[in-house]
Amino acid sequence: MIKYEDLAQKRCKNHPDREAVARCPECGLFYCRECITEHEDRVLCTTCLKEVQLRHSLVFSRLKFPFAVLQFLIAVCVIWLLFYYVGHLLLLIPSSFHEGTFWQGKG
Repeated sequence: MIKYEDLAQKRCKNHPDREAVARCPECGLFYCRECITEHEDRVLCTTCLKEVQLRHSLVFSRLKFPFAVLQFLIAVCVIWLLFYYVGHLLLLIPSSFHEGTFWQGKG
């Protein structure tokens, strides 16, 4: 573990004339305030931040196709059920309605 006194003597990797204020947990190098950023409650250098975002985007790009297929299958099932129940409702209508005698009545 690095002590605060040791950190005060460290210099930024990108700006050697500036004092380091943080150490990147990914690469372990020291950086000044301009070279670090907060991401998901961690302080990362810009290089490591790009790598982390690239890893996350690769994971989501791999999952994008299976989720799209799953959404398509769910949509097909919902549409099929909709037409199935509409068909059942149409079958409940008496046949006299379709023959035109429903409007004439029984008398």
